[in-house]
Amino acid sequence: MFVYKRRAQYHETDQMGIIHHSNYVKWMEEARVRFMDLLGLGYREMEEQGIQSPVAGISVDYKKSFRFDDEAEIRVFVTKYNGAVLELGYEFVNVDSGEICTKASSRHGFIKDGKLVSLKKALPELDQKIREYVGKEK
Repeated sequence: MFVYKRRAQYHETDQMGIIHHSNYVKWMEEARVRFMDLLGLGYREMEEQGIQSPVAGISVDYKKSFRFDDEAEIRVFVTKYNGAVLELGYEFVNVDSGEICTKASSRHGFIKDGKLVSLKKALPELDQKIREYVGKEK
């Protein structure tokens, strides 16, 4: 599991004073990009090698709201990975209360020149590092 922390910003709130639901997907992306950096081959490096990782699906289950200035701990874990498709799970925890406020998931492919590729062949070092995280939610 990888943990990414961030503070909820005022401009992310809606008229009700809570973080607008669309921002959770942005937070997922922030956490995912940092997770890939941790693995040693981030999005920038992947793209420099001609590989992109489009989002194929996203699911978000909102349980409790974040408000301005709340500190969020976003836990990222690999739920499934087969070399060509990566599925990540996310838990958004309010640092002050310790409550899980949101659960989410995202599914990603890997493409090169518009075609699906396997990281096992295209980037074996990244493939191995991702495999080390499979099933390590806690």
